[in-house]
Amino acid sequence: MADIAQQLRTTVTGTVIGPGDAEYDRARTIMPGGIDRRPAAVVRVADSKDVALVIAAARDADLPLAVRSGGHSIHGVCDGGIVLHLGDLRSFDIDADGRTVWAGAGLTAAEYTTAAGAHGLATGFGDTGSVGIGGITLGGGIGFLSRKYGLTIDSLLAAEVVTADGEVRYVDADNHPDLFWALRGGGGNFGVVTRFRYRLHDVPTVVGGMLILPATPEVIASFLAEAEAAPEELTTIANVMTAPPMPFLPAEVHGKPVVMALMTYAGDAEAGHRALAPFRALATPLVDMLKPMPYPEMYGPEPEDYHPVSVGRNLFLDDVTVDRAAHILDQIQESKAMMSVVQLRVLGGAISRVPADATAYAHRDRRIMGNVAAVFGDPAEAAPHEEWVVGLAAALQDGPGAYVNFLNDDGAERIQEAYPGPTYERLRQVKRRYDPDNLFRLNSNIRPA
Repeated sequence: MADIAQQLRTTVTGTVIGPGDAEYDRARTIMPGGIDRRPAAVVRVADSKDVALVIAAARDADLPLAVRSGGHSIHGVCDGGIVLHLGDLRSFDIDADGRTVWAGAGLTAAEYTTAAGAHGLATGFGDTGSVGIGGITLGGGIGFLSRKYGLTIDSLLAAEVVTADGEVRYVDADNHPDLFWALRGGGGNFGVVTRFRYRLHDVPTVVGGMLILPATPEVIASFLAEAEAAPEELTTIANVMTAPPMPFLPAEVHGKPVVMALMTYAGDAEAGHRALAPFRALATPLVDMLKPMPYPEMYGPEPEDYHPVSVGRNLFLDDVTVDRAAHILDQIQESKAMMSVVQLRVLGGAISRVPADATAYAHRDRRIMGNVAAVFGDPAEAAPHEEWVVGLAAALQDGPGAYVNFLNDDGAERIQEAYPGPTYERLRQVKRRYDPDNLFRLNSNIRPA
């Protein structure tokens, strides 16, 4: 294992970390808990030339190659292979007047958003600041600004990609258009993106934050109905769960079912308060933190040592009726996990105005995305929690479908659900052209045709 690390130290400009180094355990740790993989080397690449050298080393030695951006994906570390770590690629070359930016793939969503926010500008990513922009972009990107400005990939203008043959390619609608199509939703199957060129939007302030309501079937169903009827400037994320012992929640609420909602209105403050009023009227809020704020404040602080052990299942729904909401509440209270959550995101808006075949993300017409998750302490206890998650998700899901950024080791059938109809076969053809030997296989893998 030490040989490949030593070999890489003689060739790359970036930092190579091997099993004998003091920082090895930190370097191989990713955000999800319960994962103890030991790579032969972790390489913090300095540039696209380093990326090409690491790709060649993995290919020549026939070693697994894991690509890591922010470290939220379970595929960002491997046993016995090489981790290609993008975390030092942190450039941010902005053209504020032209509303575009070239950004290094190692930036996190919060870092990018803070840098763009200094100009009153933003690109939509997800809802967690520590996620790397590389991973979330390649899978699609659903977050706080999705109904107003679409997915992250809808603001992607170009990319610099190192493909399996070691070539550095500039990719956009005119250069390698098939690869550009596949990068917008197809995940890390086709190469290592070192830089992204994004469109920026005017988002100087938003009206947003957290709203916590007591959960009843009527409140849940009404919340989703209001979210679908709301102006496109409003994007909501509703987490149905038992209230954790947060210091800002009254003690008598702890353990009781609540709707913990993150809400973002990207527009005028007065109009934002009007749009939020129907939600505040659903029930007396337990917590109301909705206020005008600079958009980067939507990404709250995150503890560095948070490594939850969890299982989850992603799905799409057509609606959330009172009866369906009642079933969710019953199941949440029956779960034996430390924390059980059903997350519901109303889609539509700008997402749905892009043709389904324009990008590899093909679920443009789906109305609601759901995630069922259970967080627990011991990885050995996963089986009953996974049974609960899969059972509830099956009861809620309306037809096949999945969002690839929320898949883990879900299997080939679920990967094909993420890419319905002709999308999957088209991706296989692109894979055959740019990665015929499936070097980039530690992901939600699309095999070459």
